[in-house]
Amino acid sequence: MNDDQPQGNPWIKSLLIWGGIFLALLLVVSMFNTRTDPAGAVIPYSDFRASVAQDNVREVQVGPDRITGTLKNDQQFTTVPVPGDVELTKLLQEHGVRYAGKAQEEPNLLLYILAQSLPFLLILGVAFFALRQVQKGGGSGAMGFGKSKAKLLTERSGKVTFDDVAGIDEAREELQEIVEFLRDPSRFSKLGGQIPKGALLVGSPGTGKTLLARAIAGEAGVPFFTISGSDFVEMFVGVGASRVRDMFDQAKKNAPCIVFIDEIDAVGRHRGHGLGNSNDEREQTLNQLLVEMDGFEANEGIIIIAATNRPDVLDPALLRPGRFDRQVVVPIPDIDGREKILSVHMKKVPLAPDVLPRVIARGTPGFSGADLANLVNEAALLAARRNKRLVAMQEFEDAKDKVMMGAERRSMVMTDDEKKMTAYHEAGHAIVSINEDASDPIHKATIIPRGRALGMVMRLPERDSYSYHRDKMHANLSVSMGGRVAEELIFGYDKVSSGASSDIQYATSLARNMVTKWGMSDKLGPLQYEEAQEGYLGMGGSQRTMMSDETNKLIDSEIRMLVDGAHARATDILKSNEDKLHLLAQALLEYETLSGEEIRALMDNGKLDRPEAPSGPARTVSSAGATVPRAGRRFSGSGDPHPAGA
Repeated sequence: MNDDQPQGNPWIKSLLIWGGIFLALLLVVSMFNTRTDPAGAVIPYSDFRASVAQDNVREVQVGPDRITGTLKNDQQFTTVPVPGDVELTKLLQEHGVRYAGKAQEEPNLLLYILAQSLPFLLILGVAFFALRQVQKGGGSGAMGFGKSKAKLLTERSGKVTFDDVAGIDEAREELQEIVEFLRDPSRFSKLGGQIPKGALLVGSPGTGKTLLARAIAGEAGVPFFTISGSDFVEMFVGVGASRVRDMFDQAKKNAPCIVFIDEIDAVGRHRGHGLGNSNDEREQTLNQLLVEMDGFEANEGIIIIAATNRPDVLDPALLRPGRFDRQVVVPIPDIDGREKILSVHMKKVPLAPDVLPRVIARGTPGFSGADLANLVNEAALLAARRNKRLVAMQEFEDAKDKVMMGAERRSMVMTDDEKKMTAYHEAGHAIVSINEDASDPIHKATIIPRGRALGMVMRLPERDSYSYHRDKMHANLSVSMGGRVAEELIFGYDKVSSGASSDIQYATSLARNMVTKWGMSDKLGPLQYEEAQEGYLGMGGSQRTMMSDETNKLIDSEIRMLVDGAHARATDILKSNEDKLHLLAQALLEYETLSGEEIRALMDNGKLDRPEAPSGPARTVSSAGATVPRAGRRFSGSGDPHPAGA
């Protein structure tokens, strides 16, 4: 299809339609207004005769169905004659009234014909527009249920190319080969190679699957159809299959071309897993898609590219070679990839000289491409809110805290006891983390509520981690118990709060995975006792495999042993470092937020070199249990039943 072919101006079409409606209204008005009433009052015929008899009438015009005239006082009048009144002419002569006859008005032949044919014209017009709607491609017409909703993508402005895709080099190279095949097929076919029939993009949400598809559309130079998997499924059985057929018919007419199906898991789920009748609309749609992709009739020159973040739920027949010849994994970017992605998004933002993409990339492990784009946007919004002309490193740090920990909730009003408990809770996490060699270094600790947490200790790994070792898992268990243990040591058994609920949830989940999935229990051995099963009982989640009651009890006891062991290690660490626990808690009460460097300096030197004012002296934080007057930022907040965070 030629993209430059004129498609018609919708404004002209709308103008023509409204013009036709206006003309039809004029025709209706003219039908009922072919005869206009003359000026003058309408009087009864008896009054007219009486006026003639009293010599009050000057002249009249007598028509077959109407008499008009003028009185002697120049007033005009109209009346309807009584049939059979032959004495009227004699009466007019006797009283000297000038009179004349009036011919009957002949109707307009053209208007008469139009009036008679108007109903037929309206019926023909409605039928014509209904027929045009049926003939529309794309399924947008009133009767186009079975038409495909695939859109032909033509990006003349805002075009995306592979230069805009960063951090996923391997996935880009896989798809760039498809683009090169479309540009120069002889380069591959001379060695017997055939173009891949399909490519499946697999990756976590936000990693750039759709962006890669848009880049293919910008680079390929061939027609590019895009559709969502949910566009195939309707409540009417057979509609989805009809749309699949129509989509491939459109693609054949524009071959060679690329068809991109986003979120294909909406239509490509494993067959036979439904709770009701397996021969439902979705499965019929999937069957038709399988036949069209690789059936008896070959679809040469049509490349299917699909995207999903749930490849485990797709039907095996959809994944085999011949339909999707290759699966392209779009991973979470590493530190080098994050730096490249940040550089791409920072091109649109005026940056201050102190902005270092490498430093920001190091502090954002696990961020996807969408997360990094959101980070840059949040930094730009913060700079605009602060009336700055450039986006500085401070805005990126604040935006990173907002994205990772949530927005600050300074409007809350908390009592001094609640603030103190939160400070000791977070200090407990931090002290245990510092004394666990396998734990990640602390990036920041705060008692300012963010998101659903009253406080938070944020740890960042020194490098990207792709697997976790046993010692690090035990360290994470100990750190998660640090907040609860600190509350027990400082405030006593009866004053322990609900602030550790998220810590307990995390520790229990980690311990369960260690025992049932990762084989890290000496008593149970390296066996998998629990597996994820999509759609289990129609709700999704995980399911334990068939086990005896003794094995289930042993699993529960091993989980309990791991969590209790972490609680004991956290208790030993905090008891031996109780003076540092008080020191860090009082520093958090005074300054509310401490960086990792400040916490380490406080642990090493016993004081914090942060001035009260730009020219003020350094403050020394007391390690006693008394509350130190705060010289830092003021904080107000209310009690929150949500966890204090770890």
